[in-house]
Amino acid sequence: MQNIEEIYEKYAKIVYKYVFCLTGNKDVTEEIVQETFLVAVENINKFRGDCKISTWLCQISKYIWYKRLKKQKRLNEVPLDEIKDNIEFEESFEEKLYKREMKLKILKQVQKLDKETKDVMYLRLLGNLKFKEIAQIMGKSVDWAKVTFFRGKKKIKEGLKDEK
Repeated sequence: MQNIEEIYEKYAKIVYKYVFCLTGNKDVTEEIVQETFLVAVENINKFRGDCKISTWLCQISKYIWYKRLKKQKRLNEVPLDEIKDNIEFEESFEEKLYKREMKLKILKQVQKLDKETKDVMYLRLLGNLKFKEIAQIMGKSVDWAKVTFFRGKKKIKEGLKDEK
């Protein structure tokens, strides 16, 4: 087993990209990545080796993110920083509204996909990850990641057509 410094050096960037695609917020992502490696240090002896270390770390980070979402949902508040970061002053109100509506429609369609396809779509679209990185995180081949993404994209387009 590698020591934690080597694990951090090797996988921190992958975990960061994965978490950023979930959160869309740099500060929250950094906090979750730190917490992920803290949990990993505390539980490294529980790592069974059934999957890649990167997959294990991403699962930890996803659990931490979901835990945060549940807590935030209970508090029913959106941090002011997140709202401020998403405001773009160059666009007109109509442009922002249209983009927001399209994002919501696309995200609704993504939610209808199976779990693996949904994860691939989020990693590619929100995380801007390469297919190689997606394959590594998901523990699959690069070809599988590409095919899954393009099939998901096709289903989203079909779903958007059906909405009209």
